[in-house]
Amino acid sequence: MKRMFFLLIMPSFAFADDATIEAAEARASGANWSFSVTLRHGDTGWDDYADGWRVVTEDGQELGLRVLYHPHVDEQPFTRSLGGVSVPDGVETVFIEARTNTDGWGTTRFPVSLK
Repeated sequence: MKRMFFLLIMPSFAFADDATIEAAEARASGANWSFSVTLRHGDTGWDDYADGWRVVTEDGQELGLRVLYHPHVDEQPFTRSLGGVSVPDGVETVFIEARTNTDGWGTTRFPVSLK
């Protein structure tokens, strides 16, 4: 029985707990852009939660950062917005990256077309 318990617990520590970007929307707002991003993460409380997302160009230049100041344990998925993002001329696609307070920036980039 102990061996079985150990095997069930071990996988939860072996894999990164990245936040999942489920959706993202961009809207032109004058000369700038507004973004709404929907995240899902297994927030457990202050010790492990999705704590931000950012808008970046293809080469990784950060254009905007939305900090999430508290866990969303009972609100999954959740959507938050960020306005006033300046996008360089000629950029037709940006990417959303999500961050957790335990693992930092995830490896997944969610493309958003600005066309």
